Amino acid sequence: MKIKAPAAIMECLLEQEVDTVFGYPGGTILNLYDELYRYRGKIRHVLTAHEQGAAHAADGYARSTGKVGVCFATSGPGATNLVTGIATACLDSSPVVFITCNVGENLLGKDAFQEVDSTGIAMPITKAAFLVRDPQTIPDVMRQAFAVAANGRPGPVLIDFLKNVTDPRQEIDYEFTPWRENRASGGVRELNSAHPLKNPGPDPQDVETLLEMIGQSERPLLICGGGVVRGRADRAFRTFAERLDAPVAITVMGGGGFPGSHPLTTGMIGMHGSKASNVACDECDLLIAVGCRFSDRVALDPRSFARQAKIVQIDIDRAEIDKNVLTDHHIIGSARKVLEMLNAGLPQYSRSGWKDRILPLRAPSVAEDSPRLTPQQVLETIRLRAPKDAIVATDVGQHQMWSIKYLHFDYPGQLLTSGGFGTMGFGLGAAIGAQMGNPDKRVLHMTGDGCFRMNCHELCTVERYGLPIVTVVFNNGTLGMVRQWQNLIYGQRFSETTLDRGPDFVKLAEAYGLRGFRASTRAEMEAALDQALSCGAGAVIDCVLDIDEVVRPMVAAGSPITDFLLDEGGSL
Repeated sequence: MKIKAPAAIMECLLEQEVDTVFGYPGGTILNLYDELYRYRGKIRHVLTAHEQGAAHAADGYARSTGKVGVCFATSGPGATNLVTGIATACLDSSPVVFITCNVGENLLGKDAFQEVDSTGIAMPITKAAFLVRDPQTIPDVMRQAFAVAANGRPGPVLIDFLKNVTDPRQEIDYEFTPWRENRASGGVRELNSAHPLKNPGPDPQDVETLLEMIGQSERPLLICGGGVVRGRADRAFRTFAERLDAPVAITVMGGGGFPGSHPLTTGMIGMHGSKASNVACDECDLLIAVGCRFSDRVALDPRSFARQAKIVQIDIDRAEIDKNVLTDHHIIGSARKVLEMLNAGLPQYSRSGWKDRILPLRAPSVAEDSPRLTPQQVLETIRLRAPKDAIVATDVGQHQMWSIKYLHFDYPGQLLTSGGFGTMGFGLGAAIGAQMGNPDKRVLHMTGDGCFRMNCHELCTVERYGLPIVTVVFNNGTLGMVRQWQNLIYGQRFSETTLDRGPDFVKLAEAYGLRGFRASTRAEMEAALDQALSCGAGAVIDCVLDIDEVVRPMVAAGSPITDFLLDEGGSL
């Protein structure tokens, strides 16, 4: 049938079961926003304060729901304001479709008002970038974009429509074509059209080889990476870990892929990894990494990493194999499918001797007594008083590492954090997206005073949509992680890291129509959190911390994984 071009874009969104779009309007995208007004009963639009906030919100929505996020922006600065959000999604393999509109065909390449080569800018940080010049290709491009974003290793896709393509006077041939869930290929999105994309099937012989390696191992270690979370392979991973009866280290991106409170969990691995995880990595004889790319924050010194072990990497992306760490064996395929095949042939093992060596190295998690509020007291209060299934979105820095260390994440999408790109300002937008996608769950936003200043204007979005997001500011008056490096490595030359400036975060929250609280003791933190959780609206808790609080443990970049600059106790 014949349909107007902008209506075809909306119908294609409905094909993909999109019910929420995050964005910010502008001149070149007005045709889409005008059509969106007609579809307002079917597609909800969330207006953020800034395009970057919209990008992070769409990303947080995708990570927390397992669906594809969608974000709208106009041309020029609207599109370039998305770049940080696109790169964040790219580095963490988050499926988001970004839709922008550019100047008309007659102005393309003439440095017209708010013209920029959006697809050229986005190409290195997307799985695909489309410039749409012909309205007849709208359905094909839209369907392909969603298929590419969701299948294989997930990631962001950009569609840039020329303004004349979205002219409502343009009519195209269109037929509604829904997608279906293809569980036979690992539960991924597959179109009933000309664009099926399937995950690669694991080689059964590769699986058999790993089973043989497991049978010969006495000290295996599992690493739960982001691929377990993205692939929603948590149940299969847990079965695998329990049958293997081996310690499980978790990367930053793997939070929620394996229960943080499980008896086999050894905690985070890498630069700020626990002693149990890092020692296990150094002493194991078989290292099995699932959905982990061995970044420089995990394998700080690739030459000495897991030096006694045969290293096995399971990943959906062939390009990640042997990129950072050379492996002895690898399996290409989705984490869930590979693990299901392994579980089918894996007997029950008992590793009591190996566990007795590693598991006692885990540090106690009870907060120390202190008249002054500490990060551990803040997080223990949250762990004990907030809902157990609360979604936690973080920014980047000390508070991020503290949150991952002291809170337990038990399901995929419970932890939202920028692990690969390290984006300050990610957390509040991600929390907004998560709350929109999970209205029945509480969402907590962990941030530092430096990070919060970068996107605190999104508090207006929290207020406008009545989102009961609780923002917890770890306010130590400094760029804490950078200061920590300056203290340990740069001779205490604290160059431009002290944040002796406003705003007053309590007054800022109140200026946006939200509740504001300040806590400088544990008792004040408990009272503030209880009120914030029960007030029925968004809230900000300003937690006053000492400027020299540090993240423990810490290994210097490029060093062997057990060479701790800071241990888990109180000494250097």
